[in-house]
Amino acid sequence: MNTVTRGESLRKKRLYLKRLLVVFMLASSLSGQTVGTKDVSVTTVEGESWLKHLHRSFNGSSMGRTWDLGPPPSAWGEESDRRQPELSRGYAAQFATLHGSDLYRLNCQGCHGAAGIGAPPEVNSVINPVRATSVAVILERTRKTGQEMSRANAAVLARQAKVLLLQRLHKGGEAMPPFPQLSELEIRSIVAYLEQLSDVPGAARNQVAVKESPYRVGEHIVKSTCHICHSAAGPNPDPQQLLDGAIPPLSTLTTRTSLPEFIRKVTNGAPVIMGSSPFSYRDSYRGRMPVFRYLSEDEVADAYLYLTLYPPHQ
Repeated sequence: MNTVTRGESLRKKRLYLKRLLVVFMLASSLSGQTVGTKDVSVTTVEGESWLKHLHRSFNGSSMGRTWDLGPPPSAWGEESDRRQPELSRGYAAQFATLHGSDLYRLNCQGCHGAAGIGAPPEVNSVINPVRATSVAVILERTRKTGQEMSRANAAVLARQAKVLLLQRLHKGGEAMPPFPQLSELEIRSIVAYLEQLSDVPGAARNQVAVKESPYRVGEHIVKSTCHICHSAAGPNPDPQQLLDGAIPPLSTLTTRTSLPEFIRKVTNGAPVIMGSSPFSYRDSYRGRMPVFRYLSEDEVADAYLYLTLYPPHQ
C-alpha cells in the first residue's frame, strides 16, 4: 500500500469512528429516557488477564476458547475477507433487551460452552451445581436411590447449594474469575437461565429480562470473555512475540484494528502475521484467537466502542 492510499485509509477510519462515537454519546445521553431501565454503571476493564493471573498459557488452557478457528487463507499473503459488517441501523443508540440466555452467552459461554458442560477437568459443568439448588430435583434423586427425605430437609440442602452458586458467581473460585461487574438483576437472570438449561422443573416461568445500553453489552463481552486471555494494558507484541505466544493487550486494540476488521476477526477469523520467517503459513499466519460465532456483529461492535469510550488501564 503506498503512502497516499495508507493516509486516505487512516483518514476514513478516523472519520468513521468519529461518526460512530457521536451516535454512541447520543445513546448514553438518552439512557434516562428508557422506560423501566436504570442502566448499571459502566467501568473500565483493568489489570492482567485471568490466564496470566493463574500463570497459565493460552495453549495450556481451555478458558475463553470455543475450539473454533476461522478459515486460513488459501495461499501465503492472500488478502483476507474485506466485506463490511452488516450492523443494524442506529445500533449504537439502541438499548438491548437481554434475557438470561443472552447474559450467559456474553459472560459464560466462552468457558462453559453453549450446553453448560464446560471443558473438564479444567472447566467444570454448571449443570449439577444448578440442579442441586432445586428441591424437586433433590427429592427425585433421593427417590431413585431408594432413600427417604422430607421436603423440609431437601429445602435446606437446596438453599445451601443456592448460596454456594451465588458466591461462585459473585466471587469466582480457585480457577474461575469473579464477576463483580454483574448486578443483582443480571445474576438473577443468569441463574434463571441456568435452571432452564439444567432442566430444573418450573424454570421456564422464572426467566428475567434486562434492558441495557450498547456500552453495557460491550462491557459484558470484554470483561467476561476478552479479559480471560487479553490483559487490559501493556506493550503491543511484535510478530515474533506473537509467534512465541504473546497476546496483545486490550488497550491497543482500537489503534491497531478498525471496527470492521475487529468484527471480522471476532466473528469469522482473520489471518495475523506471526514471526519473521514462518515455515508454515497455516500455523504462523492464521493466528490463534478462537472465533466467537455466537456473538452478533452488533454485539462485537458494542465491545469495540466500549473499549473506545472506556480505555483500559492497568
